[in-house]
Amino acid sequence: MLPVLRPGDWLVVRRGARVRPGDLVVARLPADPAQMIVKRAAWRDGDGWWLESENQRAPGRRDSWDFGAVPASLLVGRVVLRYWPPRGTPRPR
Repeated sequence: MLPVLRPGDWLVVRRGARVRPGDLVVARLPADPAQMIVKRAAWRDGDGWWLESENQRAPGRRDSWDFGAVPASLLVGRVVLRYWPPRGTPRPR
């Protein structure tokens, strides 16, 4: 199964949108809030949202299996659209 996102994809994110299990979300990394991550919201528990990587076998993946539930205050928003950059914009390799 291929990941939903590929390097170079651009995202439209609705800030503060209601999140449901199965949604792709942008969140701040708990250990380094300056860094943002895109993960799938798996479920909500008392401590926050459990976020999982689309590709569990990817080297260096970081998700709730590494850092636990993410507090709702660290969720930036829900991904509502993925699109490719305009022609002429170099894509990362």
